[in-house]
Parts: sequence; C-alpha cells; structure tokens
Amino acid sequence: VQLQASGGGLVQAGGSLRLSCAVSGDTFSSYAMAWFRQAPGKEREFVTAISRTGGTTFLRNSLKGRFTVSRDNAKNTVYLQMNNLKPEDTAVYYCAADREGNILAKRNRENEGTYEYWGQGTLVTVSS
Repeated sequence: VQLQASGGGLVQAGGSLRLSCAVSGDTFSSYAMAWFRQAPGKEREFVTAISRTGGTTFLRNSLKGRFTVSRDNAKNTVYLQMNNLKPEDTAVYYCAADREGNILAKRNRENEGTYEYWGQGTLVTVSS
C-alpha cells in the first residue's frame, strides 16, 4: 500500500490549504485514515481520523472549527481542509492508513502504532 501526500506549501496566517493523500495498492475503502503532524523540534501528534465510509470523524480538540477531514472512496483519496491557518500549524503533515479500522477508541486513533502505512509527509509553512 502506498500513500502519497500533497498540497503543502507556504501560506500566510489566516489562509487556507487543502492537503490530499492518494492511496494505491489495496482497496481504499477498507482503511480508516488519519492525519498526523510534526512541528519542528516536536513529537508527531494526532490531527484527525476518518472511518472507512467517512461517516465518522475525529479531530484534535484544539483544531475544531478550522480543520476538516473528508474522503472520496471513488478517488482513493483522503483530504484535510485547513482554514484560518496559524503559525503554530507549521509542520510536516503525514497521512496514515489503518487496515483494521480501529479508530473508535481515542487511545487507538491517536496512537501512531495503530496505522500500518504512512505517507511521506507534506510540509505546511504558515507565515505570520
């Protein structure tokens, strides 16, 4: 299974970006998906997760109202819409896939070890 993240770039504070993660090599709809991010000098942290059908989503509390996850199973792609970006959102954003779909429990969906496959990351830089 291969995950290809894209859409990162340089944006001013208050701006928006939409990240995409295209998945190939297996049946996309069999996987729960997630986004994590790693800011410079910090540990990687959970951002959001979405169920196989897209009917259930989870979002880091501090990002509510600004970030939205979605997926298009016909296009084998998961998206992360990021609005009103802030300098503290600067990070490398990674998409990840979980074959077990085991994201209902918070301790699972926020655990990197839950996800079997990872994309290469896409850099988001927010200038002030």
